[in-house]
Amino acid sequence: MAKTEDLTKKTDDQLSEQLGELKREAFNLRFQSATGQLEKPSRVKEVRRTIARVKTEQTGRARSAAK
Repeated sequence: MAKTEDLTKKTDDQLSEQLGELKREAFNLRFQSATGQLEKPSRVKEVRRTIARVKTEQTGRARSAAK
């Protein structure tokens, strides 16, 4: 799980790349859940929250850059 401190140290490009990877993983987890092959159901929640953390960091950076 990515902590907020780790996300603040990353560049904008790294955050965008991580967000893409997390979205792909979330899609795969949803697909596994639908087919009944999901091994760790808790991973779905973890990925969703990490996506939210990344988006929050990106929004905060965009707002501070706009000022």
